[in-house]
Amino acid sequence: MNRIRNFSIIAHVDHGKSTLADALMRRCGAVAEREMREQMLDSMDLERERGITIKSQTALLRQRDKNGHELNLNLLDTPGHVDFSYEVSRSLSACEGALLLVDAVQGVQAQTIAACNTAADLNLEIIPALSKTDLPAADPDRVRKEIEDMTGIDASQAVPVSAKTGQGVDDILNAVINRIPPPSGNPNAPLRALVIDSWFDKYLGVVVLVRVLDGTLTRRDRALFMASGAEGECDPIGVFTPKAEPRRTLSAGEVGYVSAGLKDLAAARVGDTLTRADAPAKQPLPGFQQVKPHVFASLFPPAPNDFDRLRTAAEKLRLNDAAFTFETEKSPALGFGLRCGFLGLLHMEIVQERLEREHDAQVVVASPGVACEVETTDGEVRMVDHPARLPETGRIREIREPVAAATIVVPSDRMGAVMTLAAGRRAVQTKMDVSGRQAVLRYDIPFSELVAGFFDKLKSATRGFASLDYEFKEHRPANIVRLDILVNGEAVDALAVMVPRADAPARGRELAARIRELIPRQMFEVAIQAAVGGKIVARETVKAARKNVLAKCYGGDVTRKRKLLEKQKEGKKRMRRFGRVEIPQEAFLAALARAD
Repeated sequence: MNRIRNFSIIAHVDHGKSTLADALMRRCGAVAEREMREQMLDSMDLERERGITIKSQTALLRQRDKNGHELNLNLLDTPGHVDFSYEVSRSLSACEGALLLVDAVQGVQAQTIAACNTAADLNLEIIPALSKTDLPAADPDRVRKEIEDMTGIDASQAVPVSAKTGQGVDDILNAVINRIPPPSGNPNAPLRALVIDSWFDKYLGVVVLVRVLDGTLTRRDRALFMASGAEGECDPIGVFTPKAEPRRTLSAGEVGYVSAGLKDLAAARVGDTLTRADAPAKQPLPGFQQVKPHVFASLFPPAPNDFDRLRTAAEKLRLNDAAFTFETEKSPALGFGLRCGFLGLLHMEIVQERLEREHDAQVVVASPGVACEVETTDGEVRMVDHPARLPETGRIREIREPVAAATIVVPSDRMGAVMTLAAGRRAVQTKMDVSGRQAVLRYDIPFSELVAGFFDKLKSATRGFASLDYEFKEHRPANIVRLDILVNGEAVDALAVMVPRADAPARGRELAARIRELIPRQMFEVAIQAAVGGKIVARETVKAARKNVLAKCYGGDVTRKRKLLEKQKEGKKRMRRFGRVEIPQEAFLAALARAD
């Protein structure tokens, strides 16, 4: 165990984690040069195209210390985007140390602070490193001071590195070997291994990534998952180098993969403890908090006949993405669809693209919303993620909306733009720190404001210089109402939304104006209204298509023309009373489609 080091690379988005991981693997000879490619640990096409890491990956690096002993360095590359912060916390739980990578040009950003705080909470040894030091605009001294001021870590020994040129890679390896402690544990104790990640392989079934804390796991051992009670024979087991390399045993301190022949991903949940069925451990390990989605949206197939394909595709995708949840819903106007839960807007985009690419399922995404906590007059508390599920107004005692604790890092000369934007989004400032050219602003902001294009507006207001990180904080009482859309006096459930009472008139006008453009003209006038309770807050009108009843009257007495016009007028009144407006599905989908 003294010759094992487990470490993660943590950083803000695009600060060079994957590039540094490539440089470390190249230096340690983990991959043959002819097989080497950029972003080696980003295995998904979507990751490589977008230039981001979505799933944590691991690689075993072999390196010799100054005494010539071979060491096993387990590298866990982590995502940097806020939507995938749960992947970072799971990876860090399997480590004893973390490499904190900070861009020598941009300096400390929002996810830098968040990832550093996560590592500090887990009592990891944090090694600061400065990336991209080969760039002309790099300013290592300024960034060292920012690290110390904003994170409280001593950055005097921060390792300068350029993964592109190879400068400082050896110094990084030496720092990992000398400063990160070896893992602790008892190889002779009953087996206890923490499940860090799980996915479904069509040949092996459920495969889990584990960190062995105590004991030894041998191939063909009978494994027991302590939380679910599922059992299976471990074959194969091994490590990633980053290719899968089968092993006969996995001992305390090591990180590797295990396939126990399970068919249901729920039987091997992330955070569960794996032990031997014939000699189980007495106590399971403390696991992770269950990931809860905060953003909800409905997915509908373009044609009703394609629903079965969409549901099958979603079931397959859920096998490889435990944070994605869904349930079937039926809309009177749109037919069957899926009500899905996501971690954020980027996660929603990734799921949509994976459904289309990997499973050939075309989808239309309705506008995203959040789940509110509703307390009824009889004391019942329920989570409501769709306006149609809100109880009647008279039965609601209180509605509580989810609130996020947001951290915004921005150049100090652009603070005013951020404050103005936050004030218009119902955000409450809780703290402000200024360090040199950078400012850190902390806000409590409703999730509904975050999902309504807040990040795009923030980037526009600060010309791209601001960075945002957020996490769920609590549910707070809010004056939330259901905004109904009435077409010709009839409420359409599929178009209802939950909005703050103060925003209801503006949102109602926007929706009504959009729907007016989509409903085909009828032979009678159609009223489109937005209503809160029984009060109309906005109205648009689709003008009637008028038939020219005077076409054949090319002459004669004017009273004849008046008679025809009066007859037409009476007919239109009757049609308005009894006529029904058939809204085409395309109109619903276009009205609900999320604005890019």
